[in-house]
Parts: sequence; C-alpha cells; structure tokens
Amino acid sequence: MSLHYLKEAMTPDELITNYPIPADLAKLKEQRDAEIANVFTGHSQKFILIIGPCSADNEDAVCDYISRLAKVQEKVEDRIIIIPRIYTNKPRTTGEGYKGIVHQPDPEKAPDLCEGLIAMRKMHIRAIQESHLFAADEMLYPENWPYLSDILSYVAVGARSVEDQQHRLTISGIDIPCGMKNPTSGDFSVMMNSCIAAQAQHTFLYRGWEVKTDGNPLAHAILRGAVNKHGQSIPNYHYEDLKRLLEMYNKLDLQNPATIIDSNHANSNKLYFEQPRIIEEIMHSRKNSNDIRDLVKGIMIESYIEPGSQKISDRIYGKSITDPCLGWSESEKLIYRVADLV
Repeated sequence: MSLHYLKEAMTPDELITNYPIPADLAKLKEQRDAEIANVFTGHSQKFILIIGPCSADNEDAVCDYISRLAKVQEKVEDRIIIIPRIYTNKPRTTGEGYKGIVHQPDPEKAPDLCEGLIAMRKMHIRAIQESHLFAADEMLYPENWPYLSDILSYVAVGARSVEDQQHRLTISGIDIPCGMKNPTSGDFSVMMNSCIAAQAQHTFLYRGWEVKTDGNPLAHAILRGAVNKHGQSIPNYHYEDLKRLLEMYNKLDLQNPATIIDSNHANSNKLYFEQPRIIEEIMHSRKNSNDIRDLVKGIMIESYIEPGSQKISDRIYGKSITDPCLGWSESEKLIYRVADLV
C-alpha cells in the first residue's frame, strides 16, 4: 500500500478549543469584516491592500512585520483597509520545496502537519493580538478551512486551484470575501465560472458530512497575470484588461462585481521591484474611469521586512524563502503613495 497513515490530526473543534480567539478580538473581527464587506458591496469607497510575505515562514518575523503594518494602518485608515497576508500553505508547481508552515513548522526540519496546524493557528492569533488586523490566507486545501474559519477576513483561491470543484463549492459556504484568481492560462472565463459557482448554493460532501451552502455574494475575480505556452509572463493589469473584465461582468448575473489585482506573480514576471510601477498604472486606470474605479477594489502586494528572497539555509530575519518580496522601507512608502492616489 502506497498511502501510509502516520498519525491522526487534531479536529478543527479541538484546535479552536485549545487555541481560541479572545472574545474581545472576535467582536473586533465582526466589525472589521463588515468594513471589508462594505468595500465589495460598494457601500464604502475605501481601498483594500492585501499585503505581506509570499509565505509566512517565521512567526516572530511575520508578527513583527504585521505590527509595522498596524502603525501605518492608523495613518491611512480613512482611505485604506490593510489586510495582512499570512499565507500558511504554499503551492509548489512540481511538488518540491517548502510547502508552508502547515507542512513544516520549521522550514529546515521534516514535515509535521499535526504540529503545523498548531503553529498556523498560534501565528494567526498572535498577529491579531499584536496588531488588531485580520489576515488573508490562500485556500490551497479546502478541508483546512475550518481550522481558520473564525479568524480569517479574506481568502484567495490560487491559479492552479480555481478550476477545482471542491474549492469552488467550499467558497460558496464562506461568508467573507473570497478572490478567485485567473488560471495560469489567463482565461478569464474560467475565473468568472468560478465566481458563478462560488456565489451559488450547493449540496456536496465535505469532511465526512453532506453539507448545503448559501452561496457567497462576495466571491470575486483576482487578476494575477498569465503564462503562455513558451513559459513567458503575460500581464493582465492594463486598462484594456480591466475593460474586458468589466464587460464580462456586465454580461453575467453576478452580485457585487469586483476585482483585486495581484501586482506580483505573472503581472510582474516575478520581478518584485516592479510592483510600485504596476500599482501606479492601476491607480491611474481607476482615476481615468469611474467604472474601473468601482470595479477595482484593491491590490495584492508581496512584501516583507527585507527585500528579495533567500535560500532556506540562509535564515536572514524577515526575508522571503519563497518568491522575492519588496522590503519594508519600499513597502511603507508604497502604502502612503496608494493612499494619496485613492
């Protein structure tokens, strides 16, 4: 038999009971979630910034970074809502490499998913306690959602997961904004079909139960660029791309038309230092058209304390061990610049 059962994982209820979010912070999350939802429904003109490391590999560095974000948030709260990235599962194209803190609580040690679930939850809660900001995470594994369902304020479905039925159906049972990325092919119709599925009601099997969902009216598109058959990156953040997306939304019976634009990945050809330039163009497009302004609700930025990336063995504090990121100095300046352009 090729599948080996190693040890039984803690259930979501057990994990939440052992590592609960304090009642005062749970109440604060309700308020924050309402503020974020108001942006997607058009009741608020604030702009969303989903910003943080490519992968959350080190609790101390991640919480340090998010505490810095919290200080900036206070200065721009009239125009911007900051949602920190705490990405605890990392998709790997070939299956090789660091898969996130859930797989490896210590990136230099062997996988231990049972301990990884605890490390994931502890890091999220510590970040909330120290910053009063509520994070975004990527739904790489739909069955892991219940472990974080009470503490996340945003969920993203990646380019390689967006066509998966279980991802689409699980998002339909979530009551916070969920972004569906365009696939690596760049096909907008795949992304929009995912939004249609996520906004609809469904009945399916989930974690050993027959479940029914109400649909998620806050499911929306994320533009992250594409890759052609030659492996070359094709950006899709330009004005013409946004107009095309808007036209597709206008032909569909979807609630709350919206998009978040990822300024890294294929949009930047993974040249992290291009993110400020790309964001300048996005903000110009919003200024040029009220319809585009209403459509583009925010941007994603990959950012950490130190710029660039490193090998796992280097262990420079606050530097990405996956995709390269903007450093803190550049990131802080960029947030203030975006606030000026909103």
